[in-house]
Amino acid sequence: MTHRLPRLHRFRPRLLDALRGYEGRQLAADIGAGLTVGVVALPLAMAFAIASGVKPEAGLVTAIIAGLLISALGGSQVQIGGPAGAFIVIVYGIVERYGLANLLISTVLAGMLLLVMGWLRLGALVRYVPVSIVIGFTNGIAVLIALSQLKDLLGLEVQKMPADFLTQLGVLAAALPTFNPAALGMGLACLAVVALWPKSYAMGTAPATGLARLRRALAHLPGTVVALAGATVATALLALPVETIGSRFGGIPQSLPAFALPDFSWASAKQLVIPTLTIALLGAIESLLCARVADNLAPQHPRHDPNQELMAQGVANMVTPLFGGIPATGTVARTVTNIRAGAASPVAGIVHALTLLAVVLVAAPLAEHVPLAALAGILLFVAWNMGEWREFRRAGQFNLTYRTILFGTFALTVVFDLTVAVEVGLVLACVFFIWRMGTLFRITELDRPQPQDLLPEPEPAQAFELYGSLFFGAVGQVEDLPSRVGPDTRTVVLDMHRLVSMDTSGLDALRQLQHSLRRRGTALVLVRVNEQPLSLIRRSGFADELGAGGILDAWPGLDS
Repeated sequence: MTHRLPRLHRFRPRLLDALRGYEGRQLAADIGAGLTVGVVALPLAMAFAIASGVKPEAGLVTAIIAGLLISALGGSQVQIGGPAGAFIVIVYGIVERYGLANLLISTVLAGMLLLVMGWLRLGALVRYVPVSIVIGFTNGIAVLIALSQLKDLLGLEVQKMPADFLTQLGVLAAALPTFNPAALGMGLACLAVVALWPKSYAMGTAPATGLARLRRALAHLPGTVVALAGATVATALLALPVETIGSRFGGIPQSLPAFALPDFSWASAKQLVIPTLTIALLGAIESLLCARVADNLAPQHPRHDPNQELMAQGVANMVTPLFGGIPATGTVARTVTNIRAGAASPVAGIVHALTLLAVVLVAAPLAEHVPLAALAGILLFVAWNMGEWREFRRAGQFNLTYRTILFGTFALTVVFDLTVAVEVGLVLACVFFIWRMGTLFRITELDRPQPQDLLPEPEPAQAFELYGSLFFGAVGQVEDLPSRVGPDTRTVVLDMHRLVSMDTSGLDALRQLQHSLRRRGTALVLVRVNEQPLSLIRRSGFADELGAGGILDAWPGLDS
């Protein structure tokens, strides 16, 4: 018998299909949406980079290059890619422990891994990550993002923030005497503007009143841009004593960085396995979750191709670090904005990247006066929106398994890191699943007439029905079965028509049961065995051990 290798996924970007029959009306919609998303992405890209412990231009480069590649090569009609809030804690921890050069190497390696995952059609596997784990680490990351912004929000004089949660708390507490009221006031003002400013994605399509029409008009200008522009003007005109991008980083270059290969050594690469897996796993989960959100919000568009999306994410993360960028993935807020702005195809994402490029080439010097407290206020809003806090309130409606995984993953993400949280969360999910499946397996004794016509001499028999899946987590019930067999029983009948599957551990348990019964002079007969267990029994040779009459298609009284 020949075994065929799994078919590899064909690299075909969604853009190629979207451009067939592409019309001027669609181009106009894509340009409008791309310009809108580009404006929204500008402050977020800088804020994510600074919060990640790198220069603001790294975030802009990522939004431009990765955003362009993800839209041009991806498998989603309207998804926007770029730097994401979920990566802030991860990137900061990698830079703190391994350095910037190793972050770039990890990102490239993670990109290769994502590309291979898509190529091997593993995109659907991401959906098997339990929702309790996703919510747990997402809320944990949101808490860590908020904590990381307290330094700039309060204007504290801290030379360098550590990556560890408990150490951060100690450093912030020690720096409280350096509190800056001006920074706090500016940060809270920006937070209020972003939170209260009208948002187009939260509005109806046909405003009925004049106030509603005014709010929709204001919503065309993102609240993040309004807050950032207002804070920058106030800082420059009033000479407020707050730290700015210029005072910390010396401004933003008015050009894209040159192509450069990071310093690579095999010795350092071997130490980057965990960071690489973390970036790849988080990038895959975030991008595909974002693509599913886009599918639900824009049902008029074709559903995304998860494997093509992973391949595009892989290419973007392989290329962007070569220009000094940081990890990229799909971004929910910008994707939702893109959809609400009327995007018709991946062209909108390309326009969004070109818009950011134009801003960098023309207006980069203006960023020198952007106060870091304003970016902190914006990121606090991002962290609040990122978390699914209502799930904590609703946790009481679910079983202990769900609550344990949810709160356990959350706590481990905050106190340790995402990798430990996901690993432990998956182990807990597997253990609880095995335990649950084991409890679903049942062996029930049946009260049936004695099959005297099939026996050479009248002998007492006991019949049991097996229900569920007989696997390694449920074999204990089979091992205990001899204790339920009477001393005078000469035949044990196992009715297996409700046994849907069996693994090798279950087969071994049946074999041990047969040996135990045979020592007592009792025969074992399997009746109405389903296809999968029957195939395993025959291939293993257990059918031969049972002998003639050991496996039957029917037994009088059992099919009634």
